[in-house]
Amino acid sequence: QVKVVESGGGLVQAGGSLRLSCVASGGTFSTLNMGWFRQVPGKEREFVAVISRSGDTTDYLDSVKGRFTISRDNAKNTVYLQMDSLKPEDTAVYFCASSMPYYGSFGRYYDSWGQGTQVTVSS
Repeated sequence: QVKVVESGGGLVQAGGSLRLSCVASGGTFSTLNMGWFRQVPGKEREFVAVISRSGDTTDYLDSVKGRFTISRDNAKNTVYLQMDSLKPEDTAVYFCASSMPYYGSFGRYYDSWGQGTQVTVSS
C-alpha cells in the first residue's frame, strides 16, 4: 500500500505563507496522481489542488487559484503545496492523497490518505 505523510503546517497571520510537503512510500511515485484536500469540523472535505503523474497538469479550487501552487519532485517522492497570501478562510486540516488510476477533484478517486497537518491563519 502507498503511504503518504504530510508536514509543514502551522500558525501564520493573514497574508503570510506556508509550504506543505507530502512524502509517499510503498509505490512507484511517478504512477500516482497527487492531490491536496482540506477539512474543517462540521464541513465536508474540500478539494484544494491536484497534479498529474508527470507534473504537466494541475487544477485548483477556485478560491485558491493564484495563491496556492502544487508541485512535485519525483526524484524525492514528494509533492508540495505552496500557500501564499493566506486568509483565515484557509484554516483547516490539510490532507495529502494519492490516486493511481484517476486524475481529478473527487475524494473517491484517491486510495491513500495522510494523517493531516493543521494550518491556522489568524486575523
